[in-house]
Amino acid sequence: MTAIHPIHAELKSRLQASKDAPIGIFDSGVGGLTIAQEIVQHLPNEQIIYYADTAHVPYGPRSDQEIRQLTAQAIEWLYRRGCKMAVVACNTASAFSLDYLREHYGASFPIVGLVPALKPAVLQTQSKVVAVLATPATFRGQLIKDVIQNFAHPAGVEVLAVTCLELVPFVEAGEQMSPACLTVLQQCLQPVVDQHADFLVLGCTHYPFLNEAITHLFGQKLTLIDSGLAVARQTARILIKNELLFDEIRQNHLQIECFVSGNNADELKFVLKHMIKDHMTWRIHNIDD
Repeated sequence: MTAIHPIHAELKSRLQASKDAPIGIFDSGVGGLTIAQEIVQHLPNEQIIYYADTAHVPYGPRSDQEIRQLTAQAIEWLYRRGCKMAVVACNTASAFSLDYLREHYGASFPIVGLVPALKPAVLQTQSKVVAVLATPATFRGQLIKDVIQNFAHPAGVEVLAVTCLELVPFVEAGEQMSPACLTVLQQCLQPVVDQHADFLVLGCTHYPFLNEAITHLFGQKLTLIDSGLAVARQTARILIKNELLFDEIRQNHLQIECFVSGNNADELKFVLKHMIKDHMTWRIHNIDD
């Protein structure tokens, strides 16, 4: 099944969206809901259309070109839905797609991406050793390489790269506290604790859903940090700069409307009930419904 149309070489022009248009957010799966919820907390009057490409999750093992193509298709879908801007809430997709997407859509459709929140970890570490948990594709991208080279190394901080492809499926299934997931986390993170890392940067938007499990295993040995709040603040800055911030009070409005490409909306309803904060309003659909 092809859920969305491929991106066109010639972009159909449109006027800049209105303030009351939704913010589009994209991730390979449900992990980007960590970003969506930060934006809802920071910008409570905005509406969000969230696209989860669950037909192709996870992106981490995929080739660079396949990641670029899937990301381009997803952002095109959000553009066609009338979103006023897009957030690529996926570190892997951001690593390979941001420059092209920004050039393709131009200033009338702002795009925000992610890079693992390594800078605050470098600034705060006491042991001078920090770990980054991310996908192999994220580590292949230039964004994280630039931060390590230009920020961590000059500060004398060692960065330990940790990859674990088994974790995203646990989050997608809502099994973060399962014995199997805890075993995998213990195996992949114990070595960084043994090497005296004191900060763990969660370099995938799925991973903040593992906070409880990581703390259960390692207590206060690792301080966890992610880019959610920083992305929410950057989204607000972009909206203000482009005069797109919706600052009127909406009463009882739908805050997050989710669409999934994998025809698994019914299965994900139960998972999302445990992922999305109780006070937030949301709905989920299959993209072809």
